[in-house]
Amino acid sequence: MLSRTARVVGGRLLAQSLRPVAIPVARQLAPIVSRPATRQYHEKVIDHYSRPRNVGTLDKKDKSVGEGLVGAPACGDVMRLHIKVDPETQVISDVRFKTFGCGSAIASSSYLTELVRGMTLDQASKVKNTEIAKELCLPPVKLHCSMLAEDAIKSAINNYYKKNPQAKSTNLAGTGATLESVAA
Repeated sequence: MLSRTARVVGGRLLAQSLRPVAIPVARQLAPIVSRPATRQYHEKVIDHYSRPRNVGTLDKKDKSVGEGLVGAPACGDVMRLHIKVDPETQVISDVRFKTFGCGSAIASSSYLTELVRGMTLDQASKVKNTEIAKELCLPPVKLHCSMLAEDAIKSAINNYYKKNPQAKSTNLAGTGATLESVAA
């Protein structure tokens, strides 16, 4: 829009000019040109983190309960895992965990409890961190969380065997091979 202005000097109209009139407009925000890349957790990690399964503890004085306590000093994650084993069948009947750490560590613990429930001690000793990491789609920088879960189950099984020396022990390496058969 334009407006006319007149300049009066000494009672006489000297000139008229057209000037643009500024119309107030709503302030516009500049468009986002670039956005920094952000990593997002996979939905399975978010699910296990926001709704962890099998949280708690079992009575560690019970002979049928094995306890594993492991930690990662580099990142400050600490995981405690309790397994309750049926002494006759060697099947894990109950699993509980408490984890202090990042979301990936909590999700790894929660998933591990679901994974090993109903497994024999021999089967549970063969659980690898790569299974956990693959299922939860953990990024490479968070693989130590799945390693912590693997260490926790092996530590709990080891503790169970210390409490029950009469129980048939499991090869925690998961291979079951003897030195003689490997050398042949």
